[in-house]
Amino acid sequence: MAFSSQSLDDLSVDDYFDVLARWLELEGEAERERMAQRRQLSRQQDAERTGEAILGLQISDHGTGLAGRMLITFSKADGSRLPMNRLKVGSPVVISDASNVADQGIPGVVSRRKGESIQVACERWPEAMRYRLDLSPDETTRRRQLAAMASARMAKGRTKQLREMIQAGKAIRYVEPKPLSPAKHLNQPQQDAVAFALSQPDLAILHGPPGTGKTTTLAEVIHQAVQQGQLVLACAPSNTAVDNLLERLVPLTPSVVRVGHPARVFESLRGHTLDERVDQDPTSDVLKDMRRELAEILRSAARPHRGRDGKRRRGLLYATAGDLRGQIRNLERRVVRGVLEAADVICTTTTIDDDLLGNIDFDMVVIDEACQCTEGGVWQAILRADKVVMAGDHCQLPPTVLSDQAAKEGMRDSMMHRLIEREGQDIFRRLTVQYRMNEPIMRFSSDEFYDGSLIADASVAEHRLDQLAGVESLPITQEAMMFVDTAGANMNERMEQDGQSKFNPGEGKLVVDFVNELITAGMQRDQIAVIAPYAAQVRWLRRNSSMRDIEVDTVDGFQGREKEAVIITFTRSNDRGEIGFLADTRRTNVALTRARRKLIVIGDSATLGSNPFYGKLLEYFENANAYRSVFEFGVDA
Repeated sequence: MAFSSQSLDDLSVDDYFDVLARWLELEGEAERERMAQRRQLSRQQDAERTGEAILGLQISDHGTGLAGRMLITFSKADGSRLPMNRLKVGSPVVISDASNVADQGIPGVVSRRKGESIQVACERWPEAMRYRLDLSPDETTRRRQLAAMASARMAKGRTKQLREMIQAGKAIRYVEPKPLSPAKHLNQPQQDAVAFALSQPDLAILHGPPGTGKTTTLAEVIHQAVQQGQLVLACAPSNTAVDNLLERLVPLTPSVVRVGHPARVFESLRGHTLDERVDQDPTSDVLKDMRRELAEILRSAARPHRGRDGKRRRGLLYATAGDLRGQIRNLERRVVRGVLEAADVICTTTTIDDDLLGNIDFDMVVIDEACQCTEGGVWQAILRADKVVMAGDHCQLPPTVLSDQAAKEGMRDSMMHRLIEREGQDIFRRLTVQYRMNEPIMRFSSDEFYDGSLIADASVAEHRLDQLAGVESLPITQEAMMFVDTAGANMNERMEQDGQSKFNPGEGKLVVDFVNELITAGMQRDQIAVIAPYAAQVRWLRRNSSMRDIEVDTVDGFQGREKEAVIITFTRSNDRGEIGFLADTRRTNVALTRARRKLIVIGDSATLGSNPFYGKLLEYFENANAYRSVFEFGVDA
């Protein structure tokens, strides 16, 4: 039976959680199937092309971290940079012998990554000459979500009340917002949103379209709540999103602790990580000595042990390391408890380490980027809440779901989206003043996705590329946007040999030409970005020497980012009018709203135009006198 996100309101409690559990099961099956297929790709180039594996690695460094976990740094054996990959901080991975397809490997979690190396936290030492890392099915997250849903299903008290409002459609109470003391760094819609969120007793939603300062507003909500004596849990589905929120919280609320694996360890944030706070504790010297001893034991165990007793000696060393790790954990657990109890705000991903947080409950639980969370992915946080505040934009990227069946049944629709669509309840406030895009770039998305409500702040409404230092005043730098139509130019899409993704060399060459033209006009390379919906197009462009130091990424990779100039290559061009996942217009909304001063879109109107959304987009560019045929740029018919 298929369920739409709206129909979840109509289910009984048991049926509702049964549906969520089924989606998790389908997603787990899809992840395991993908991993099995990936493991069969023996050639390094083929295995790495998916972005979900890195081969040819060696151990370049190692150490120990919180809870005695091993922190192993891998780099390419030939010294090259790591390939484009989806192994982000916090991603579950498997470390295995690159020469042995049958090796089941050791589970770990990516704890840090750079262009030339990647660090993994794991529980035991991997043994091989050469290693591979594979993105792993996230069984830990699934187990935690299932446990949380089981608790929510049987919940009493406050959690039961919230469950009935969120799932069963019981009225969410509305309280007239109390006026706040003016916050000079917030505009009026932001101040109204803060007052609304603080006043509601059960649940409040902040809808933040692109460039409207959603995270800044959310940080002010948390700051004001702390000022009122509240304990706050601040969550987001990704480590990067948690760090973005943390970065804005630190100047406002010093007593904030970041739990988990920070994706961006800025100097300003480092002192707020749990690891750093534990190191600052008076017992830290004892812990450091114990960790040094552990590291030395692991180094000894990793050395070759020849002879008849070599294997036994290595086993004894690992056993000793295990005992010492247990002692470290016990001491750290006491220190961690003290650090967390002293905090006003705890920041973590929505995959909460319940063992770490223990039985701490919070006056307010904040979930940023809530529209990128699956329905089942937020219950861990809700279980700890007296009140819930969600923030996000349901008109941008939805949750990532691998299972086509689960997506079809509704797993790709977030809880926040479902609640906003529920009729008859005043539960959200939309931010409307944006500080990123000039007016022409902003207007289409504002009309199509946000009821025409967005306003470009005066500081950005008319800004252009030729107002940047060192940039010449030319047509390409004076005009805000341009659509380049490739229809009739035989710039057809192609499929990669392994059938993983599509690319379009014709569009790719146009991208390179426009990048070179912008650079010749005086733009810096770090001011330009290229967005392609297909990973194969990203790979094709990154291999071009002219694209050196130009940021090229997929829509997902560029979520939450911005650049002065953005070039979008839609890639799809065929005689069947097939547009694939471009049909999810939320993704295109993300791409269209990344540019500050200049937006160039390249696409085939014959392929795109049969879709009503892209028909409107083409019409918008035409009405703005920003439509160009590719033949105007010297391309032969």
